[in-house]
Amino acid sequence: MTKELSILIVDDDQDNAASLGELFEIEGHSVCVVHSGQAAIDAYLDSNFDLAFMDVMMPGKNGVESFLEIRRMKPSASVFMMSGYSVEELMQQAVAGGALGFLDKPLEPEEVIRLTRNVGRGGMVLAASSESNIAQAIEGALVSNGMDCNVIRHTRDLDAIGSSDSVVVIDADLHLIDEVAVYRNLISCGHEGPSILIPKQQAAVPGKQSLLRDVGVTGILNKPFDPSDLLQRLQQLVA
Repeated sequence: MTKELSILIVDDDQDNAASLGELFEIEGHSVCVVHSGQAAIDAYLDSNFDLAFMDVMMPGKNGVESFLEIRRMKPSASVFMMSGYSVEELMQQAVAGGALGFLDKPLEPEEVIRLTRNVGRGGMVLAASSESNIAQAIEGALVSNGMDCNVIRHTRDLDAIGSSDSVVVIDADLHLIDEVAVYRNLISCGHEGPSILIPKQQAAVPGKQSLLRDVGVTGILNKPFDPSDLLQRLQQLVA
């Protein structure tokens, strides 16, 4: 007999949410269905869930934004995103639609400049490299090309940022989810320049999928997916 699971389903498409909920209930699981990101956050405030299945694109607070808030409250939350979107698009949602670029190793100064210029004002570049002294290398490339640059190695350094349109390099030895929070704080405070995020080294490995996992998303279900296959895998998902 399979273990009864407590499952949260978050989807603004009420028919899809109801169908998925009924599927799990038939198998004997406890299901809570909500239709917005804020309702998902409220549900986690009141309860714990073994698993959550959350749609990415929802009106108001979207799925990834909601997930980031849930993860801050409950770091161990197991959340699967339901999406037909690519990893790049998911990460763009995580930073509220901001432009996004990736730096893989080996680090090339020309690529640093190109990506920083391409993402534009308020955009974000993720440095997927475990090279030592990467922040210094990025700073050197930017400064040598006449670009104003501030390196943040601690959250208290936020107060020392000068020009509102300078390039900010966030190298605070934080997991990506926390560096995204620092980035969003910068934007909310009126900073308009691009930001380059350097996550903790164990997370900063090449590959966009690895970076997405570091944000904490347990997995991605690409629509359309086979419900019967999902049922067969359900117990494995919480193992």
